[in-house]
Amino acid sequence: MSSSQLFGISTLTYILAMIIYIMYLAFRSSKIGTTATTITIIGFVSQTIAIITRWTESYSQWTMLTPESTFILSVLRSAPLRNLFESLIFFVWCLILGYLIIEFKYKNRSFGAFVTPIAGLALAFIDISAMSKEIEPLVPALQSNWLLAHVMMSFIAYATFALSFSTGLMYLILKAEKRTEPSYIFWTVTTGVFIVVLTAMGFDYLKYRVVIKNPDILIKSFLFKASFLSESSVISIISWLAASVFIFVVWRYGHILKRIIGSLSISPDMLDEITYKSIAIGFPIFTLGGLIFGAIWADQAWGVYWSWDPKETWSLITWFVYAFFLHSRLLRGWKGRKVAIVAVLGFVAVIFTYLGVNLLLSGLHSYGGLE
Repeated sequence: MSSSQLFGISTLTYILAMIIYIMYLAFRSSKIGTTATTITIIGFVSQTIAIITRWTESYSQWTMLTPESTFILSVLRSAPLRNLFESLIFFVWCLILGYLIIEFKYKNRSFGAFVTPIAGLALAFIDISAMSKEIEPLVPALQSNWLLAHVMMSFIAYATFALSFSTGLMYLILKAEKRTEPSYIFWTVTTGVFIVVLTAMGFDYLKYRVVIKNPDILIKSFLFKASFLSESSVISIISWLAASVFIFVVWRYGHILKRIIGSLSISPDMLDEITYKSIAIGFPIFTLGGLIFGAIWADQAWGVYWSWDPKETWSLITWFVYAFFLHSRLLRGWKGRKVAIVAVLGFVAVIFTYLGVNLLLSGLHSYGGLE
């Protein structure tokens, strides 16, 4: 079985697990919860085998192109972390691993309804964007021994930040009491906007994919053109009105989700603890692997440690957000809603650093695009 087939199996299982975890939240059945966990583990095992298989396939290709390379060098440079597709796959793998550790440590499956959607949406984005899944030769900038350490550590950190986003959002849902509270408005609007953007991207894909063959053009030139930025003023107005109504509905009935989460054995203190620990683990990994190792690699590849490339700039912004989180928590004694909001905003910065820069901006990291 090829790596593509195994990745397909893991994608389907994660999406199925997402649905079942949401059902578990609604019905609170232990059998449903056990089923969701079992399916998640099956998807994780399938994805693990797929990553190993793709690494083997990449190794075979690398040794054919560079037969003079040593075994260790060939293994390092054939790591399946060379483009947006492979990095997304590894991010999801780290995210699911982190979630399973949390589930078994805290004996609580409720987090799955907030974590598996991130995994499912990340994998669905691969198909929506029509990004290339082919194993291609490394571009010169990536032919470095720093590839494995820099990229792997960066995405391990991204996965921990995704976990903190999920638990931080759950904390805000539990603690917000009134619709007029800033924290309540923040989490409902953030959730509503997130769903609206994904829906609008889905319409772009359905309308333009059959015409546009290049996925970079699809994202850069046709983003939201099927809805908010449509040439038809009627469609544009309807899209903005529909988005506003949807966000209002989320704000108006957000208390229902709070009631569901509150009925489960999840305490705000547990969520606050997981949010802090996730960031406390991810921040030093991101600092070392993402920034320091990245700067060393940049010097070797481009002759300069720092060039204010968009990717570098947004990585630094992300670093400052999480540094602020830890500073506020450890030195200022902030807890609860304030730092939970920072955790959510931090992951928004991560998403833009990871996807937005690659798809919307140009720079030295353009090889991280869709192709």
